[in-house]
Amino acid sequence: MKSETGKEREAEKMLQKYMMAKEFYTTEKAELISQSMHRYSLSSCLLFFFTFSFAGWLWEVLLHVFTDHAVVNRGVLYGPWLPSWGFGGVLIVLLLGRFARHPHQVFLMTMLVAGTLEYVTGSVLWKLYGMRWWDYRDSLINLKGFVCLEGLLLFGTGGLAILYVAAPALNRRYKKLPDTFRFALCVLLFLFFAADVVFSLLHPNAGFGVTAPRP
Repeated sequence: MKSETGKEREAEKMLQKYMMAKEFYTTEKAELISQSMHRYSLSSCLLFFFTFSFAGWLWEVLLHVFTDHAVVNRGVLYGPWLPSWGFGGVLIVLLLGRFARHPHQVFLMTMLVAGTLEYVTGSVLWKLYGMRWWDYRDSLINLKGFVCLEGLLLFGTGGLAILYVAAPALNRRYKKLPDTFRFALCVLLFLFFAADVVFSLLHPNAGFGVTAPRP
């Protein structure tokens, strides 16, 4: 009898722990979704653009260091930013927040958004300069070397991280900045970026580790 009572108490404790864990998971999930559906200010979107652009540039530079053991300034521009990463991140935040309740949809639509952006950007650069700043023709599944399946899967995963984790966390930090400083920072970054774009349109960054050596 005592043994059965002990088992019942143990079962009750396990059930309580399960219910507490379930409630915690449900609450955290709801909060995560709520944060992901947040509407961001213009200044936050601008800072998202530069943050994601820099993160993409840093990722590609470090990847090149790891694979080729050389530090190379990646991208068409000369500054520490890759605009395609920035635009992609901002598009994910602005367009896919409404689908935050369905992560699988976010994943697939991120692949679509990123793939379209990468293909269009690569094609335009090829038409303008006859050079490739990335080349996926060695990948098993690719589209004219501008888009590949591995890259799309990576972008899909990154899109989830951006929408559910990075954007809400970064926005909280941006909002702690004084309004005047945040405005000045956005203006300065935009001016430097615009100057870089104008110069790079005439003299794009190219060479070893930046553009593909073959036509």
